[in-house]
This record gives sequence, C-alpha cells and structure tokens, in this order.
Amino acid sequence: MAQLNITLNQDEILQLLSADREDAFRTLLQESLNSVLKAESQEQLQAAPYERSEGRTDSRNGFRTRDLKTRIGTITLNVPRHRNQPFHTMVFENYSRSEAALVTTMAEMVVSGVSTRKVARVVETLCGTSISKSAVSDVCKDLDQEVEAFRNRPIEGNYPFLTVDATYFKVRENGRVVSKALMIAYGTNDDGRREILGFSAYRNESRETWKDFLTGLKKRGLCGLMMITSDAHDGIINAAREVFPDVPWQRCQFHFSKNIADKASKKEQAGLRAELQEMFHCKKLEDARQKRDQILADYQESASSAMECLDEGFESAMTVMTLPEGMRRFFRTSNHIERLNRELKRRSGVIGIFPNEASLIRLMGSVLIEQNSISQARKAIFSKESYQGLLKSDVRNQLHLIAEEQAALLAA
Repeated sequence: MAQLNITLNQDEILQLLSADREDAFRTLLQESLNSVLKAESQEQLQAAPYERSEGRTDSRNGFRTRDLKTRIGTITLNVPRHRNQPFHTMVFENYSRSEAALVTTMAEMVVSGVSTRKVARVVETLCGTSISKSAVSDVCKDLDQEVEAFRNRPIEGNYPFLTVDATYFKVRENGRVVSKALMIAYGTNDDGRREILGFSAYRNESRETWKDFLTGLKKRGLCGLMMITSDAHDGIINAAREVFPDVPWQRCQFHFSKNIADKASKKEQAGLRAELQEMFHCKKLEDARQKRDQILADYQESASSAMECLDEGFESAMTVMTLPEGMRRFFRTSNHIERLNRELKRRSGVIGIFPNEASLIRLMGSVLIEQNSISQARKAIFSKESYQGLLKSDVRNQLHLIAEEQAALLAA
C-alpha cells in the first residue's frame, strides 16, 4: 500500500492540544482516514498527484465529501474521484463493521444490565435512550453472518508457514466471569502474503482445545505446511504434532530468549540477551551451535537454570535455520501475531468484560476482518519464485527430518 502522510501544521497541533479532547481525537481520526483514502487512490492510479508516470492508469477528478459516524462523533471525509474508473476503498466497510461490532457489544451490556456507567453513557450518546433488545438482536444477526462467513471460509492454495497464538479476554458465562482463550492462526501463502486463517474461543489452552482448533483449519483446506511457529505451550506442541505430524515446530526466539533471561540474575540479563541475539542471527547452524556452547560455558556456574533452558530448547528454536537466510527473519518469532493481539486488547479496552462469548467473537472477528484487509494490502514478504525455489531444494526433506526428530524427543 502507498505510504500514508498525515499532515498537521504547528498552529493546528497547538489548537488541538488546547481544544476539547474529543474534538482533538476526532480531528486526528479525520486526518488519518483522509490520508488512507489518498493512499488508496494513489495505489489504484499507480501515480502520485501531478506525477507523470508510464504506469498511470487514470487521472484524478476532484473529490466528494462523505460523513462517517464514529463513537467520538461524526467526521467528514474527502473521498477521491477518478475520471474514468471508479474509486474503491475499504475505509467505510472496515471501519463501519468494527464500529458497529463495538457499539453492539456495549448495547448488549446495557440491555442485559451488566454495563458500566461509562459504557451506558456512550451507548446513550450513540443510540439514544430507546435502545431495545430486539434492535440489538437485529444488528447482531447481520454482523454474526459476516464474521462466521470469514472464520469458516474455505482455505484455498498452499500455506507453507503458520503462526499460532492465543490471548485472553474476560467473558460472562452462566452468571460468572471466566477467562476465554481466543486462538488465532496467521498463515503465509506461497505468494508470500500473510492472512488471518482462523480464530476461535475456548475455556483454556490444552492439547484437546488446540487440537480442535488446528483440526478445524485442516478440514477447511489448510495444506502445504512446512513450518509452524509458536511459543512453547505444551498444548500447541502436542496438538500440532498430532494434527500435522510431518511439519516441524519453530519455537519463537523472542519468547525463548525471555524464558532463558528470566532464569538469570538481573545483572546478567542484558548481557545474556545480547549474546542470545548474536546466536540467533548466525548465518550457519554450525556457527550458532558454537555460540551456544560459548554461552553455556560462560554462564553455567552463575545461571545454571538458564543454561539448562538454553540447552534443552536450542534445536527447536533453530528450525528456521533450514530456510534461506532472507526468509528466516519472518518466521523466527511470533511477533507479528503478538502485535495483532495487542491491537485486539486495545480495541476491546472499553468493554472490560464481554457479556457473552458471541459478543467476543463478533467484536474480535470484526477487528480481525479489518486487520486481515490491511495485511493483504501489504507487500509480499517473499515471491512465488522464492517458494518454488524451496520446493526444488532439499529444504523440505530437511524439515521433514527435523519433524521426525522432534516427534521422537516428544515421545521419549
């Protein structure tokens, strides 16, 4: 996607800082979304304003204004117009869906009598005082159909790389507040594009629940897997081995480094982390093993528990070394799904406790649809040719051998 440029001059910034906070947020949101619209137009035209380009597909023809209602008020957007071809944007579809899901969740809390005063005030401002259960139900049905279609869609084509993780939310269930694990799968297809493949809520993270989640992905068509990246949760490891026995596991190096450093004294942690990063970024596996041995020798006496963790987990954290060097950085950690989890937490902040599991799926599903559209618009992280090169090389055989070794260790 084209780069976004959000421009505010010094006077505008000072005015925002001295104005009402809601007005400031509304102005920033308006500027941000207008920048998105300009970037989408530039990408579709293949040319910046006034740029002479052989790749230009059309020319600009001014803009039209459109109002968008948000939970911080109505904002006016400048929607570009093209001379010969229609302008397409995901702004209204994505923003309206996630906004509707959030407002509906808050409305559910109001009609069921479990809302906070803050939530009640927001709903009254947006929906008026006459909100009813039937009105909320009607909106829920439309959103639920869209979210269910997304989370149960067929998975087509090859997805050689999969990253999985879970994040927790508070949900009311049978008169009690419980924690629900929202499991998420992020796949990378053979064109090098990342896509959110699935998500589901469970009472916990166990071998059985992770098996159910991964089996669901497989039934929907997930195939061509070459590597699964995650943290070292036993439920994930055992379930992945059962559902995808020929696929090796890549232990997230970020979590692995943290696991090791946490077992060392505070004064040693910074130095140890730096040495671990040096180990992870070695170009050859043999060099990484030599670096590991050096770290083991240097810290064995002062941080024996940390060194035991390093020794036991090293090989599973180095599965990614089988890949070409240019691909490794994309699959050595689960950081991209961790960033997604933080966005889900941020977007659900006003809710606190979801009124039921359906509302959790509805709101988080709407946000995930939005985030998936953003992910799809990003540049591919590798080319189709790079993937074809993997298939022609010995990488698949090496990964299969690693999967067999990991299975043997797990069974021991």
